[in-house]
Amino acid sequence: MSALGHYLEEEGIATVAIALIRPQAENTKPPRALWVPFELGRPFGPPSDATFQKRVILTALGMLVEDGGPVRVIDFPEDDPRAEPDPAWRPPFMHSAVANGSAELLASRLEAEIPLFQGAHQRWTAQHGRSTVGLSGLPIGDCARYVADWLRGKAPPSPRDGFSAPLILRFAVDDLKAYCLEGAGAGAAKPSSRQLGDWLWNETATGAAFYALRDLLLTQDDERLRLIVANFMVPAARARTG
Repeated sequence: MSALGHYLEEEGIATVAIALIRPQAENTKPPRALWVPFELGRPFGPPSDATFQKRVILTALGMLVEDGGPVRVIDFPEDDPRAEPDPAWRPPFMHSAVANGSAELLASRLEAEIPLFQGAHQRWTAQHGRSTVGLSGLPIGDCARYVADWLRGKAPPSPRDGFSAPLILRFAVDDLKAYCLEGAGAGAAKPSSRQLGDWLWNETATGAAFYALRDLLLTQDDERLRLIVANFMVPAARARTG
């Protein structure tokens, strides 16, 4: 996008970019860029904080009327107010997670754990009026069963026409992650994304099942399946090696 800005400017359209990685912006030299010290995927800061996000947007737009250039990169002066953990946050109640065990055990615990989030997720949707769950087009219980069958080594066929089995697997995993994280975020507390991630990947049977499934499927012959699993099942910062 930084390079694209120069082409737009040549046509008389003023541009300003939001940069999450400052060295990248410095190397690509956009006409104007506001560097923000936020995590990837959150260029305007924490979700559901319209006041803070508006300050980011106005700061960026303000660069359009300031002198300087032809290349300018400035820093947004505020940190993400949600970067620190919220001590008031508590995860949804659930049985203790199984961090290891047989594939059958992890698959069974995944299927048993997902229904425990129902009440919390209903509170989330009531509180926010939306949900990102639904990418797979499957009911959440079916998502859990589909993923569990892969973990059991069954390689089930796609339940939807026009979608390959590996793609539906990816979407089902995404739906399960969103269901858990949205449910965990319900209520007045405002947990940080790291707080939620540490909980999902380190303390739940769902996270343990995803780790085990990734390890299992990375050994398969299907190159497309391996690519999907390697790039989308577990975040790169959470992936285990060795």
